[in-house]
Amino acid sequence: MIEAVRRVTLRGFGRLAGLGRRDDRRQTPIVPPGNVAGRALMTVIGIMTFLASLTLGAVTLVSDTASVWESQISREITAQVRPDDGLDMAAALETVRQIALATPGIAGVQVMDDAATGRLLSPWLGEGLDLDDLPVPRLVLIAIDEDAPPDFTALRTRLIAAVPQASLDDHRAWVSRLVTMANATVLVGAAILALVMIATILTVVFATRGAMTGNRHIIEVLHFVGARASFIANEFQGHFLRLGLVGAMVGGSAAVLVFLLMGLWTRANQATPEADQISALFGSFAIGWTGYVGVIVLVATVGGLTAFTSRLTVKRQLAAIDMISPVEG
Repeated sequence: MIEAVRRVTLRGFGRLAGLGRRDDRRQTPIVPPGNVAGRALMTVIGIMTFLASLTLGAVTLVSDTASVWESQISREITAQVRPDDGLDMAAALETVRQIALATPGIAGVQVMDDAATGRLLSPWLGEGLDLDDLPVPRLVLIAIDEDAPPDFTALRTRLIAAVPQASLDDHRAWVSRLVTMANATVLVGAAILALVMIATILTVVFATRGAMTGNRHIIEVLHFVGARASFIANEFQGHFLRLGLVGAMVGGSAAVLVFLLMGLWTRANQATPEADQISALFGSFAIGWTGYVGVIVLVATVGGLTAFTSRLTVKRQLAAIDMISPVEG
């Protein structure tokens, strides 16, 4: 300990006096670079950044999906034909298709085939469904012109007059509830992100105080012989900046990998019930370039917060040391 104090003190004197000569020997840093506490802090920062990145990615994903849902309101509606005794389903679907195509403001019409209907029902009824033996309503997807939408009331009236078993759904009530839920999810995610960042700051504060306590004698010697608070704070700031950046990059990279793997899984399992449900809710499960940029900004923010918090903590601790007389009795 005495030798360490001597070397660190000489280093402090050298910097204070502005000596231009450099010692060839490796100088002892104030904060040991590879101690157990440092590795533990880096692990905690990595975990916090991983959770924060997942939260940020999820918020971005839900927000983008909510925007897509709102856009889909103005792009597509659905006509449903319910089975009935004596109803020729194929003829009824064709009638609905012809009426929709003849309506101004309709951009396209597609009758959902048996394969697509079976995929929608397979999570509840299993695979290999024979729709001819089941009283399953059939759907007709109607794409509308966003610039000149049709008169939905008139279209609904004509459909019901031609096919009494038909109904028209513009999805507005359903999508409105989903968008409200998505907005609430975004708010919750933002609150979780703020809590994770606060927890990270508190962790750095305690880690900095612990590092100062473990090296208190060296710090006090340097401080009392004239080393400026900025010099000591810079030592801690550089140490914790490295820890913060390394931990944040590991955590952020792990979160990005999770989203990439989920996107690959979704694309590899297309046309399956599970992938169809995920695609309906989250699209391709890709957070997009905004999400990746957000993760990069988050990593830089965590590293900067770690260094800044450490610097403020060191200066406060040194101010508290100045209030205590170095010589007692």
